[in-house]
Amino acid sequence: MTSNRPGEADRRRLSAKIAAGLILGIAFGLFMGERATILEVIADGYIKLLQMMVLPYVTVSIIGGLGALNGPQGLALVKRVGLVLVVLWVAALAMVFLFPLMFPPHETASFFSASLIRDRESFDFLSLYIPTNPFNSLANNIVPAVVLFSVVIGTALINIPDKARLLDVLAVVSSAVMKATHFIIALTPYGVFAIAAVVAGTLSVAEFERLQVYLISYVGMSLLISFWLLPGLVAALTPVPYGALVARTRNALAMAFMTTSLLAVLPMLTEEARALVQEYGGLDDHQASATDVVVPVSFNFPHTGKLLSLSFLLFAGWFADARVPFWNYPKLAGAGLLSLFGNVNAAIPFMLDLLRIPADTFRLFVTSGIINARFGTLVAAVHTLTIAVLGTCAVTRTLTFDARKILRFAIITCVATAALVGSTRVLLQTALHTRYDKDVLLSGMGMLRDRGPARVYTTAGEAPPLPAARGSLLDRVRSRGALRVGYFDDSLPYVFVNTHGALVGFDVEMALQLARDLHVAAELVRVDRAVLESGIDPALCDVVMSGVAITADRAGGTQFTTTYLDETLALIVPDHRAADFGEWPQIREMGPVRLGVPAVTTLVERVREQLPEAVLVPVNGMDDIFAPRNPPLDAAIATAERGSAYTILHPAYAVAVPKPRPFKVPLAYAVAGRDASLTTMINTWIELQRKNGTVDELFSYWILGENALPQQPRWSVIRDILHWVR
Repeated sequence: MTSNRPGEADRRRLSAKIAAGLILGIAFGLFMGERATILEVIADGYIKLLQMMVLPYVTVSIIGGLGALNGPQGLALVKRVGLVLVVLWVAALAMVFLFPLMFPPHETASFFSASLIRDRESFDFLSLYIPTNPFNSLANNIVPAVVLFSVVIGTALINIPDKARLLDVLAVVSSAVMKATHFIIALTPYGVFAIAAVVAGTLSVAEFERLQVYLISYVGMSLLISFWLLPGLVAALTPVPYGALVARTRNALAMAFMTTSLLAVLPMLTEEARALVQEYGGLDDHQASATDVVVPVSFNFPHTGKLLSLSFLLFAGWFADARVPFWNYPKLAGAGLLSLFGNVNAAIPFMLDLLRIPADTFRLFVTSGIINARFGTLVAAVHTLTIAVLGTCAVTRTLTFDARKILRFAIITCVATAALVGSTRVLLQTALHTRYDKDVLLSGMGMLRDRGPARVYTTAGEAPPLPAARGSLLDRVRSRGALRVGYFDDSLPYVFVNTHGALVGFDVEMALQLARDLHVAAELVRVDRAVLESGIDPALCDVVMSGVAITADRAGGTQFTTTYLDETLALIVPDHRAADFGEWPQIREMGPVRLGVPAVTTLVERVREQLPEAVLVPVNGMDDIFAPRNPPLDAAIATAERGSAYTILHPAYAVAVPKPRPFKVPLAYAVAGRDASLTTMINTWIELQRKNGTVDELFSYWILGENALPQQPRWSVIRDILHWVR
């Protein structure tokens, strides 16, 4: 196949333009801040242009490259390239296992996350790799299926006698694709400018601070792999010098970094790899054309960038105090390698569950992708280049085994790795170590929005008895011009007193909204939980709104409204034991565990069904769970939504939702005197709050913790220095 490769002068000019586009893009993003998103359509359009030519290139290259081989050549390619791939996998996993050495001691907790109760995503390997309709795979960018289809056609073409005419056509198509790709590459400086501007204008400093330990570790390791480990391995085993490898591919690597798309730069990487083995390995066009097969086919297998993402599992275990022990590293390596044949965002939740790491840490993985995706794509691009050069040299028997070069590579690698691990550990342990402050964040949360004032009675004795109702309680509320709502004092995050002395929470806002919609004043009075068993005296309050769980025994003496939320049965456990309580069968194997249980008959019965040998220890409210005991509790029954808030105040504990079949706990409001009229009215009102989004809005804020820290506009020159905009 002919080459359309530009000369060195053209590459240097393009590199200079890309660098200028990057610098100007960052400057524009910092100047405009979030307003730089106006360039997002250009950034996305440029990436799509790059990707447009890739699948045609993959299909044509594999079919043409394999079809040009004979039987023995094809077998040699599979064996030798496969061996190279295994060597790269082993090197990548070794680097992954070093990550925990860089992490300092710490303490943390988090708000409730739906991932705590979500079942792990399943893998459909057959659909991913075996295309029932190759054209559908091409249309939907299912690269592994396209590769397999192309491999099958190319392999079948090997033994067809009259294949020369088809190979000539494929060569012409390949040249056309490469020429079109070079035209698109000429637009790179403008695409890089748009991408850099959007990233620089929207990346939040808070997002970086939250993940700084992992980000710094990941960036350092990815740079070591990209600029020494893999290029150094190529220089040690082939005639291609280190400097030539890095210099000749700098444009492709820069594009991979900026676009976060390995697929988009495959044609460039293939072309440069072919040129390198021809120039330094002395290979002819036919021998060097092995890169046209090696690169697309190797794309079908997990690359070093994907394997490096397994380091997040070790970080998540460290972050959630559910560390992966050394003896589980083989499981991490084997299962991780197999799962990464699929999508990374599906593989990570699967691995979190497999290694008994809290699933809500997956949110951190998604956030880390803002930065790590670029460095991961850089590693993937260098991996692709490495396997292209090493694989081609292995197939053509031009690998060199110089003991001095290999020993020098090994020594430099060991020294550089030790220096990276050691310096990162020292940096993270000193300059970037921060105090745990999630408890301050939760305790300081204020009302999401102003829903009007309320008179608060901290004890029932402070509140004057309500007059007897002459009709319904709803009539009394309207005649008094006030709605009195009872609350419990241990109902975080539904009702609690914040650090400013204000009564706040999910149900406080719901109560104020109910009073506002009734056009009456709001009164909040503290009541005892015993009213749920004895019945609510209408002289005490009109309704109790405080995260009350509906149970069969409570329903016998109390009138409940329709449910407004469902909680999930969970266990509060010491942080370091969270992974031990992930499944009911696993807990049963522990024998007579000591469980703290609230005075809720339904919950006790449910737990007794699952854990017949458990020793049930009564607890008086949520705060009693964390009180010192001798002997201590192994776990305590709670709900995931409520328990997550309490673990923020007690970060030495974590929430575990045993599987399978999580048990739901419905919440409702308890109406005094079993009053039917007020109950009917509140039922209709709850449905309205669901429809207008109030329930979802409050759930996101109080339960999920979204925007618990007020969002500040992204810093920008145009607003914070020039004050041209607000």
